[in-house]
Parts: sequence; C-alpha cells; structure tokens
Amino acid sequence: MADYKPNEMMTIAAARSLKNDDVCFVGIGMPSAVANLARLTHAPNIVLIYESGTLATKPEVLPLSIGDGELCETALTTVSVPEMFRYWLQGGRIKVGFLGGAQIDKYANLNTTVVGPYDKPKVRLPGGGGAPEIATSCGEIFIIMAQGKRSFVEKLDFVTSIGHVTGGDSRAKLGAKTKGPTKLITDLALFAPDPETKEMTVVSIHPGVTREQIVENTGWAVKFAAQVAETPAPTAQELEVLRDLQARTARAHAAAA
Repeated sequence: MADYKPNEMMTIAAARSLKNDDVCFVGIGMPSAVANLARLTHAPNIVLIYESGTLATKPEVLPLSIGDGELCETALTTVSVPEMFRYWLQGGRIKVGFLGGAQIDKYANLNTTVVGPYDKPKVRLPGGGGAPEIATSCGEIFIIMAQGKRSFVEKLDFVTSIGHVTGGDSRAKLGAKTKGPTKLITDLALFAPDPETKEMTVVSIHPGVTREQIVENTGWAVKFAAQVAETPAPTAQELEVLRDLQARTARAHAAAA
C-alpha cells in the first residue's frame, strides 16, 4: 500500500464524494484542491464554479484566490459577480457547495469571521465572502477541515455560515429549502448528519485511525453511527494526480513571486 499523509487521505476522500455530473461551487484552499482532484480523476465532466464568476473553469494549477487569472483563463465563460450570486447560486442552479472553515460545531455551522470575542478578537479571519449564501443556496454542502479541538468546538465564537443550526428541523424553520451539510470530511474520518437530530456523526474512519483519536480531537461528545465503515486508502493513481497538481501549483506560484 502506498504511503500517504493524513492531509492527502482527507483530500482524496473528499474528492471521491464528487460526481461526474455535479455542478460544484468551489471555495478557495482545500475545497479547490478537492474539486480539481475529482475533475482530474473520476469526474472529468464536473462543472466547477468560483464566486468571482468563472463558469466551468479547468485550472492547470490551484488558484491563490478567487481573483486568480488562472480561473478566468481556463473558464468556459466569466459572468459578473451579481449574476453569479443572483442567477446561478440563489437561482438554485448549483448542486454542491464545497466549504471549509476555522471553526465548526456539531451541527456543521461554520465560523470564518473571528476567533475570540467579536469586538476584541484574538484572530480576525478573512470573513464570510460568499460562504453564507453558498451554505443556504446550494443543493447540499460538503465541508472539509482538519480535525482538532481548536477547530471542532462545542460553541462557535461567531456563526458565519449556517449548517443545521440547532439540529432537528431548525434549518428549515429559518426558511432554508436546501439540504445543508451532508458530508464532513476530516483527516481522521467522514461524518454525516444524523437523520433525526442532524448532529454530525462518524460514519467512516480512515485507515490506522482509532475512535479514541477522533474523540480526543473533537470539542464535543462525538457520536458514532451504528455501522462505521473504514475509508478505502488512497490509490497510487489518486496520490500521483494530487501530488502532481500540488507540485505544478508550487512551481507556478514560486515563478509568479
């Protein structure tokens, strides 16, 4: 079996969740690596959309930001940001949104605004960007985050993007008609919402990871599904494509700098 890092396991497991016929609204950073890995492996026809207005983009290297020229140059077309949000996103034309965050709680609400009190934060983060609209308007949401007690918290310092709010039907009561977070992929496990409570529950554990490790790296009392699977290990091809993509990206950004 090929050697791989936990971060690679996380990225590959997340990429597998995307399908060839998906229309995916992609966040910058890890979601971008995931979506493009899927495009370069099992989902060549996936349509990737970034909030800067680039439709069906096929970047050769991972973008530094939504304003990266690589996105526009490799897109089928580029539309204005108001059109992107009003017509494409809020119009219900995007099947999957892929997000990350600085903090997440057990109902998959996300914080990308501040760590600590809002008025005097320890860290001021990049903010919501398009994430609050993505969280409510895409058909479903996949989240990718490295797991640890600093990020998987009992209570968010700030709610930037809603997940399942306070559980049960609380999301629908706010008027959201979409599914919300259906998958949470970490470097330790895969989570899915409990059908009734909507609490994010472990459904698959990555190879070599123990339940104790998952508990130790979660800030709430983590729940496990009745049947917990083992995540298939990365294949040699998946690792090769991911590493090639990351190496190309590093070379391109070093040259640009």
